[in-house]
Amino acid sequence: MDDINVLQHRCLLNLRRRIRDVGDGRPAQERYMRLQKSGDTLSYQGNSEEVGCYVAGHPLSKGNCYFEVTIVETGVRGTIAVGLVPKFYRLDHQPGWLPHSVAYHADNGKLYNGNPVGQQFGPKCARGDRIGCGILSENIKAGLTKVFFTKNGKEVGSVEVPVSAEGLFPAVGMHSLGEEVKVDLQAEWLLEEGDSMMMVDSHEDDWGRLYDVRVSGVLLEYVGKGKSIMDVGLAQARQPLTTRCHYYEVEIVDAGEKCFIALGLARRDYPKNRHPGWSRGSVAYHADDGKIFHGSGVGDAFGPRCFKGDIMGCGIMFPRDYILDGEGDVDDCERLEFRPTPAAVQNVLYLNDEEEDEEDGDDQEQDQDGRKVTVFFTRNGKLIGRREMAVPPGGLFPTVGMLSSGEKVKVDLHPLSG
Repeated sequence: MDDINVLQHRCLLNLRRRIRDVGDGRPAQERYMRLQKSGDTLSYQGNSEEVGCYVAGHPLSKGNCYFEVTIVETGVRGTIAVGLVPKFYRLDHQPGWLPHSVAYHADNGKLYNGNPVGQQFGPKCARGDRIGCGILSENIKAGLTKVFFTKNGKEVGSVEVPVSAEGLFPAVGMHSLGEEVKVDLQAEWLLEEGDSMMMVDSHEDDWGRLYDVRVSGVLLEYVGKGKSIMDVGLAQARQPLTTRCHYYEVEIVDAGEKCFIALGLARRDYPKNRHPGWSRGSVAYHADDGKIFHGSGVGDAFGPRCFKGDIMGCGIMFPRDYILDGEGDVDDCERLEFRPTPAAVQNVLYLNDEEEDEEDGDDQEQDQDGRKVTVFFTRNGKLIGRREMAVPPGGLFPTVGMLSSGEKVKVDLHPLSG
């Protein structure tokens, strides 16, 4: 009886270990330790001294060759790893640390290829970034396969790694409190013949600053918490408006929970946790209440509220003799020729003669950076109103703010230029 009890005890311990590895009774085809899984979301549940690791139930294959991980929270250290591992990889090690595994690590941008010492590989990743991983080889049974990694839809690099007959399994590792990610095992990576056709332009280069906002082509999506006014998601264009590119538009694709969407203009160093219009050097039209905010957290009644499908526009009426500092150096935007559409608002690019007369006098003696211009806003192609403001050093940059879950907008930075 004692031997039987010992055997039963050992069997019970083995069963408990298996349950722990798959996450409290989750299906055995996927394994994870020190992580909590809810739908497609993984969150770290350890004590920051031990690694938590997730391994998917099925390897990548020719028909399913790519997956993506979106960083929801970076936690204390942002030690999040995304890569590929063998089927029975140890769940107390980060992907890439052990032989026959490879991973891109978000906290330092390094590639770990079967070694706990990483090599510099790509940029660091933060909250809202998407890390993708895939295989390029058509036949992974040859013993080697090329693994590539992406950040926000753009390829970072690739490396050739050994692979067993069982294949390589998607894996995510985490190592500090508060880390949370979303895993998309059915993500698609479209490859066409010719390098120029490999992927759709992400338009990420159009934006100089992105905080809690994800770019996908011309689409901006809010990925912040949306729990307080400090959780503003901000996107600011790389180039300011000029006399050649004086206007831009935003279409509300999804109003999200509260449609806390704002578009306007702001100085280059505008604070990242403030809606455009709330702080000095900015002005914005807010969709949720139709108010205009001009350097203040208190808005003024201005126009109608905006909803899903509405197109909000913002531009500058420049005096005819206006020259923005450095305007001649602005790249792509400056070389575009106007091809206005019937619904465009190109007729308000310059002030008419009466308005120019009003601008004469003291303004002519001001420095260029302190000179005033008239900012105008539109809704569905119709002029809503105007607001005069001084141009800060460097100019006024198209700036979009969002603040509630699910908000998505489509941005056209050059609607008048074709």
